[in-house]
Amino acid sequence: MREEKRRRKRSKRFFSRPWLAIYVVTLGTLGLALFFFQTTGGPQRKFDRGEGLFLDGDYNRALRKFRRLYEQHPHSSLAPQALLQSGEILYLHLGREQEALLTYLLVQRDYPGYPEDSRAQQRAAEIYKYRLEDYDRALTAYQKLLDSGDPGGENFQYEIADIYFRRNHFEQARIEFEHYLKQYPDSERLDEVLFRVASIHALEGTLKEAASIFQGLADQYPASPYYREALYGLAMVREERGELQAALDLLERLQKDYHRPEVLELRMDQIRQRMEKKRKAI
Repeated sequence: MREEKRRRKRSKRFFSRPWLAIYVVTLGTLGLALFFFQTTGGPQRKFDRGEGLFLDGDYNRALRKFRRLYEQHPHSSLAPQALLQSGEILYLHLGREQEALLTYLLVQRDYPGYPEDSRAQQRAAEIYKYRLEDYDRALTAYQKLLDSGDPGGENFQYEIADIYFRRNHFEQARIEFEHYLKQYPDSERLDEVLFRVASIHALEGTLKEAASIFQGLADQYPASPYYREALYGLAMVREERGELQAALDLLERLQKDYHRPEVLELRMDQIRQRMEKKRKAI
């Protein structure tokens, strides 16, 4: 009973001082307002400022704004976007590829599963492959993206096949390109991939398969930029198989508009010389 009396006495004392209650409420409100500003208003202002500087072409200052947002407000919903934008500025506008790569890796580390994560992985893979020529890391990155079910699977499969080709692993490159043809039969790259499969067959010495694919490509895609290259490749296969007249006929078809006329003429001269030697031998 004594404890209850003391509690009631303290309560009456508090409410008998309305200024104290108002002070406490006001302080709490200010705290909430400050928290709201720090988590929404502050980051948004920094992000908008960074975007404005970026659009004005002031890339270094925009970069600083975005990085400051990430460092000061890492839990903001804008932080992953700001960090990714930092990487894009470093990579695409400032040419600082190593720093860009580290930034993309930060996005993957700090914001896995965010929309920015996939983009950062793609950019990192691109830098590994096309800038650093680190094909092992590029292959790992593209395979991870492909296995994740990312909507860009078609492109990742192509990049994987191309990496094997660049590493002179022709058999595996052919297997990957053939898998591409099966998985993406409606792709806009079918003519290119068919050409590459035929070319790898030619490199591997499987000339019958190479000739068949080159011929099919020329028949199916007469308007393709790979049409003339397919005919040229078919001519090379015909020559390799000793079908010299057929090879020469194909090259003569290309005389009007082949983009490397000097190469074409040289090849035709070589075939004519072989045909002449063959006639003399008979």
